[in-house]
Amino acid sequence: MSVPTAQRTYVFPLISLLRPSQWAKNLFLLIPPFFAGEMLRSELAVQLMVAFVCFSGVASAVYILNDYRDIEDDRRHPTKRERPLASGAVVPSVALLVMAVLMIGGLSVAFYLDTGFFVVLLLYVVMNIGYSLGLKNISILDIMMIAFGFLLRTVAGGLVVDVPVSQWLVIMIFLLALFLALAKRRDDLLVGQSSGQIMRKSVKNYNLEYVNACLTILAGIIIVSYLMYTISDEVVNRLGDHLYFTSVFVIAGMMRYLQIALVENNSGSPTRLLYSDRFLQITLLAWSMSFFVLIYLAKLL
Repeated sequence: MSVPTAQRTYVFPLISLLRPSQWAKNLFLLIPPFFAGEMLRSELAVQLMVAFVCFSGVASAVYILNDYRDIEDDRRHPTKRERPLASGAVVPSVALLVMAVLMIGGLSVAFYLDTGFFVVLLLYVVMNIGYSLGLKNISILDIMMIAFGFLLRTVAGGLVVDVPVSQWLVIMIFLLALFLALAKRRDDLLVGQSSGQIMRKSVKNYNLEYVNACLTILAGIIIVSYLMYTISDEVVNRLGDHLYFTSVFVIAGMMRYLQIALVENNSGSPTRLLYSDRFLQITLLAWSMSFFVLIYLAKLL
């Protein structure tokens, strides 16, 4: 049965309001059990699925709050002006109601799922409320908070399935998220140059030379951190001494992302690039498969 046009024209903007394409970020919840070699434990699947839904719901609520606060700024942005609130496709009162339902529902389920997970999710909410209310306008702090959000997702994934998160993993996730946030700021700078308008207040304290230098430095540190992780005593004793082979795909992925940002000037949203760039998709798939073979198949054989 087809959906009536009037309903369809309002339902689709409501779905877009939740930014479901951004839910891919919540796959960071899977990182601790994946790196720990625990992904084959079927009893963890339900817990991880519920945790993913909770985090996605709460994250969507945070996106709605941010969009509500940024309606006027988004209307001046060449692409963000198409967002449901900025374009007027969804009225603010409905958006705030959806935000409240997602926030209360996500936190309530998280509380019953695991206390530690609930605390981390609540910390994520508090941090992002601060971000939306003005902390995002402070340069450096803005990208640090974005990176910390990814780190909280990773820690939450470890807590919900009772898997420890190693120090090297914490370092790598934070640095990688910081790298992606900087690449997004670079895109904001390019959009500002082409449109003549400042897209974010914090961008006033960045320039291309500074961002390019930071991206290059972080890329090198991330690669070294990953190599150190794969040859650390803890990992070698637990998962074997061949994981360093997977660094080939990490290096290739970092080089490709730098190419997209510095050569093609097309960094933009990391999730959008993941959905659209074939090289990044193949690299990520090859890295995942090599990791799976070295850890999981070795256990089965």
